[in-house]
Amino acid sequence: MNNEQRTVSKLYSLIPLADFKAVMGVDDREDKIARFCLLSAALTIEQYCKRKFLRRKYTEDCLIDGDLVVTLREYPVTDILVVFASNREMTSNKARILENEFYRPMFGNGFNEEMPFELLLSQSLKPYRYNTLKIIYWGGYKLGSVTADLAAACLELASWNMNRYRGKRIGMSGNIRGAGVQGEHFELSIPENVRVLLEPYRRKTI
Repeated sequence: MNNEQRTVSKLYSLIPLADFKAVMGVDDREDKIARFCLLSAALTIEQYCKRKFLRRKYTEDCLIDGDLVVTLREYPVTDILVVFASNREMTSNKARILENEFYRPMFGNGFNEEMPFELLLSQSLKPYRYNTLKIIYWGGYKLGSVTADLAAACLELASWNMNRYRGKRIGMSGNIRGAGVQGEHFELSIPENVRVLLEPYRRKTI
């Protein structure tokens, strides 16, 4: 892998840099601002939706309820690495690694087939009086496997930012940490068409 490929792979974006540059008709002379627009779009989308979207490893503590159903916060879940069960009310109790036979995944109980991700626990766990699970899993999308709506939202928002840059309608001057572009700053606002695309993915708070 050459230096250019390593640099591209480090870009935090929901769509590939090359695809965005092709759509916008930009060449390598505008590479830095294109990267900044994609980074800004990805971070703004995650802030708006109150969740991370790109693949990473999560460790989550979950309570076991009477229905023996546990819902994980992040999606899509690509792999359950390990599940520990314990009872925090029992000081002598040690966490136990649950074998796969004690749980099974369930999909399609949320907005679409990917969210939320739930584990259905076996009834055979009841005698053990476990009330807490620690679940380590991979969640989020790999670059190139993002859903069409999320990819479209990222493209629309990054394009909107690029057009604002080209039209010199940019907000306060300053530095964006890690963006690779100094002296310019985009306000964290989102066009209505992008909000519509993101609505199914937005984490609801009560």
